[in-house]
Amino acid sequence: MSRPKRDRPFLRMAVSAVDVADDQRLQSALSEIAGQRDPGVIIDPHPQNRLYNLEGTAESELDLICDRIRDTYHIAINVAPPQAVLIETIRKPAEAEGKFIRQLGGSGNYGHCKLRIEPAESGAGNEFINDIKGGVVPREYIKPIEGGIQAAMASGILAGFPLRDVRVTLFDGSYHESDSNDMAFECAASIALKEAARKANPVILEPMMSFEMEVFDAFVPAIRSEIAAHRGRIERDERIATGLTEIKALVPLSELLASSSGVFAGVPMEFAGYEPVQDDHSSEDGNAGVTANKPNRPRPRSRSEMSRTDPEED
Repeated sequence: MSRPKRDRPFLRMAVSAVDVADDQRLQSALSEIAGQRDPGVIIDPHPQNRLYNLEGTAESELDLICDRIRDTYHIAINVAPPQAVLIETIRKPAEAEGKFIRQLGGSGNYGHCKLRIEPAESGAGNEFINDIKGGVVPREYIKPIEGGIQAAMASGILAGFPLRDVRVTLFDGSYHESDSNDMAFECAASIALKEAARKANPVILEPMMSFEMEVFDAFVPAIRSEIAAHRGRIERDERIATGLTEIKALVPLSELLASSSGVFAGVPMEFAGYEPVQDDHSSEDGNAGVTANKPNRPRPRSRSEMSRTDPEED
């Protein structure tokens, strides 16, 4: 499992062919574009209900891909509103073993492995370490074990979001001379990974966006309320001139995409990292809940409406 060299995509846009007959052409176009794009953009040409995911760090980059599909490949497409990419991770180390012992169709299946998982640095990606000694698991089953781990990570533990920033070490196991096979070890590894992750305090993370606004004092209470209403928090609230306050805040990307107030429209923003998703019923120990990833676009509005307009002129 390789480590990403760049910020992982945190914005997703799903596309589909308007005409079902163009679906195969759309797959081919996406596969071709995927080989040409910057590694900061991910194009998944594998369909789910005829939907294909584009992932990146800027909506404009994803819009360019959609324009190219229409203009260069002449394929009419439906484009879903952008959504935030949520992920799962773990908070503490844990160990578990997985066993797959079945009699199927007259032949035996035996796979057994023990895994240790631990959190990796945020943004480091996933890492697999083979620490088998003494041949307790033959070399030919290491790749199937890694494949089973990757498959389990892709489907997540809590809500189907991919598991990220996890270091997995294979440190023990056993095999059977005649009954062991690749499939049995893939299944055993998947079982072990999921069991270990459940013990490791898993959590759902969402992308956060950072921004700064210069706001006339009369509007400061409204801006504070708006940030709180979108599950955001103020990092700095500082008077910078007579009657003018600078506010720096963090707000979940999903909230910004769903906002219809227009308060944040036109405000320059930067990706600030991933944080646990918190809902109204989150406990004090930091357990995360799942919030709706609402796909509505913000309504365009001038920044001056809330920040640069002098209240005395209204």
